[in-house]
Amino acid sequence: MLDLAACCAPIRREPLDPADARVLAEAFRALADPVRLQLLNLIATSAAGEVCACDLVEPVGKSQPTVSHHLKVLREAGLVEADKRGTWVWYSVVPHRLDELRRVLARR
Repeated sequence: MLDLAACCAPIRREPLDPADARVLAEAFRALADPVRLQLLNLIATSAAGEVCACDLVEPVGKSQPTVSHHLKVLREAGLVEADKRGTWVWYSVVPHRLDELRRVLARR
């Protein structure tokens, strides 16, 4: 008989706690939209480590109110932080939140 434990090790070593699963599901739900995924990528790959909301409209091809809505969803999911400076809002990623998502998906 084939030993499945030897060839098919589980992806994670420990199960997710229900509370952690809820928090992670909220983050993954926020990323399930292509525009939000693109926005997070633009912010995360910025050389400066932050991006002004005004610079995110053109790259995603959406209106400013639409971009603001998507950024709000990302902020509420804890994936980005906002820093208002005058009339503009600058966004940066929350590194430990991205690390949490990576750990859930990573094979250990």
